[in-house]
Amino acid sequence: MKTKTYAGIPDEFAKLENSKIVLIPVPYDGTSTWQKGADKGPEAFLEASENMELYDIETDSEVYQQGVFLADAITENASPEAMVEAVHELTKKYIKKNKFVTIFGGEHSISIGTIRAFNEMYPSLTVLHMDAHADLRKSYEGSSCNHACAVYEASQTTNLIQVGIRSMDVMEKTVMDTDKTYFAHDMAVDDNWMDSAIDQMTDNVFITFDLDALDPSIMPSTGTPEPGGLFWYETLDFLKQVFEEKNVVGFDIVELCPNTKDKSSDFLAAKLYYKMLSYKFQNEDSEDDCDNTNVSSKQKINHSKFDDDENY
Repeated sequence: MKTKTYAGIPDEFAKLENSKIVLIPVPYDGTSTWQKGADKGPEAFLEASENMELYDIETDSEVYQQGVFLADAITENASPEAMVEAVHELTKKYIKKNKFVTIFGGEHSISIGTIRAFNEMYPSLTVLHMDAHADLRKSYEGSSCNHACAVYEASQTTNLIQVGIRSMDVMEKTVMDTDKTYFAHDMAVDDNWMDSAIDQMTDNVFITFDLDALDPSIMPSTGTPEPGGLFWYETLDFLKQVFEEKNVVGFDIVELCPNTKDKSSDFLAAKLYYKMLSYKFQNEDSEDDCDNTNVSSKQKINHSKFDDDENY
């Protein structure tokens, strides 16, 4: 990454020891099947972030003052499986440091690693999957670590809630829990879908946000755009409620496929990331303790699921 600090923030807010938040870029595009370019997403996102106002009007806050450490990018691309394991290991490393870990891809296969790490570290995890596509294939093109398989593992090991779905293969119906799936065509006529989705979540929630969940009229720069998606304010309304009512333990954002002729999608991704951080930390002072050894009661790690003697 060319960027030295996230959003060009001063060094005092960008050092690991002073930061509550970690941002891991994963410029990977090894399994996408239509438009290529998601590997350029993290760089475009970071460049747009440098041109963003850091005061959030809605929350009356400057969340960067909580500290945002920009980790080295994960560049493992020997195989999809190797990339997933690299993401899993680094994500887990920073969760263990009691950081609020966020990841920016890259295409959606990176989320297999992020979800695996969070599920190992937090009890009774809900994965909130916002996407145009179901991504529930057990394997695709010879690998279970394909973007089309992004949440299959989550469907088997976590409480998976899917929102915005409007494209899928018929075989995915055999895996999908339709009671926990909010299809775009139903959401368009159901004023209660947000409350319904939140009611089905456990306390600990990890969000995986594929940018093609958004309507292509506001997010054209993504690998597989689908008509009929979410719009900006309804997306923020839903996310704000999730952050208020649940303990969001981390999130990833994926599938930004930059277009050199239109920077609006890059900027939307930058604003979305910052908004999600603002909702997470709006009630916390920047000087609150960010000790690396103690986990707060609100972010209690499930020690029974990992080996404390692991070396990182």
